[in-house]
Amino acid sequence: MDASDGRPETPEQRSDRNWSELLQELRVMQTGVQLLTGFLLTLPFQPRFADLSTPQRVGYLMLVVVAALTTGLAVAPVALHRALFRKHLKARLVTAADHMTRAALLLLAVLVAGVVALVFDVVVGTVAGAVTGGAAIVVLVGLWAVLPAVIRARREP
Repeated sequence: MDASDGRPETPEQRSDRNWSELLQELRVMQTGVQLLTGFLLTLPFQPRFADLSTPQRVGYLMLVVVAALTTGLAVAPVALHRALFRKHLKARLVTAADHMTRAALLLLAVLVAGVVALVFDVVVGTVAGAVTGGAAIVVLVGLWAVLPAVIRARREP
């Protein structure tokens, strides 16, 4: 039993708990990724899509690629679990899935900021798109990276 964090659990129990927590996080993230990807995939079928400038189309296609990569990373832990099922590698699975999920979160921040930038670019203009896309990335990095780092730094010893 390892109680270094106040939990009397075996390494296997810890891996099981961490895996369950990670799956819950992935469920939340996958919903957002799926909604954004679906939104992006419907755009070319809208009448106004033909009015996009070449840079807007390039930006759109880059966002589709980022959405596909984000989807792949968000689903990869499930595929990895299937490949490693009953191989007694849960701790390695959890570690690898954690890395994939962190990478997916990074790409999700890029995706969200990119979609915001594209929408503002089309509706208001290029400067508005750049400003709002930049603001979105700053807010997301603040919420998803800076805030957790501040909380970790302030925890009681």
